[in-house]
Amino acid sequence: MVRMSAEERRESVIRAAMVEFARSGYHGTSTEAIAKRVGVSQPYLFRLFANKQAIFQAAAGRCVAETAEVFRDAAEGLTGEEALHAMGAAYRKLIAEDRDKLLLQMQTYVAVAAAEAAGDHEFGRAMRAAWTELYDTVHLALGADTAETTTFLAYGMLINTLVALGFPPEDRVWKGFQESQPN
Repeated sequence: MVRMSAEERRESVIRAAMVEFARSGYHGTSTEAIAKRVGVSQPYLFRLFANKQAIFQAAAGRCVAETAEVFRDAAEGLTGEEALHAMGAAYRKLIAEDRDKLLLQMQTYVAVAAAEAAGDHEFGRAMRAAWTELYDTVHLALGADTAETTTFLAYGMLINTLVALGFPPEDRVWKGFQESQPN
């Protein structure tokens, strides 16, 4: 039997937390469920992370960072409209293949909004920093065009909403969205 290092266990916890938080949200996910998914005890979980919020922050931050990486990889060597279409296609593929990633993004928005409303601005600051990196990745790939960046991310949020709400691709809302896309 090969023992995992603390860093490998930490990585396992982040991966497990991404799935658990995506499916049940911040408040609906217990650290017990995360520990069980990883195969460790709850006390061990808290040797790796200070608290549940730190686990969520690591999972949500990883989700945003991986999405930014998908955009970077898709746009590599491309500019302008080619980069735009490549990033759009890569994102649609990402959320089609990994619904948990989409759901975790949506859960993150809810968790940050709740934390901000409760006066916890530190969590929001950390997530805004991660999202700013995502924005910058798209912005640079699109030649630092603010209008293109804004439009791309707005369409991405619409896609997130349609997928999260379970709209089937043949629905008139999807068709309207697709008709609005440039060739």
